[in-house]
Amino acid sequence: MAEKLIGKVSHWFGKIGVAGIELTGKLAVGDYIHILGHTTDFDQQVTSMQIMHQDVAEAGPGDNVGVKVQFRARPGDRVYKVT
Repeated sequence: MAEKLIGKVSHWFGKIGVAGIELTGKLAVGDYIHILGHTTDFDQQVTSMQIMHQDVAEAGPGDNVGVKVQFRARPGDRVYKVT
């Protein structure tokens, strides 16, 4: 499986398990992502994504999105789209 860097984690919202991601590439609900950092390494499918508390189906470069994740993500972690 190929991976393409599409952004990085800018915020971690621990109480709700959401990673704030600054996108440099396209991301859509249903895509699989790999979050990788110094102590972070997990894959998951994007099941929900929001911009400014509004649900969105897809987003692109320059967007800041909130993505519900299964495990803790840390600011600076790299986000890859798995294809």
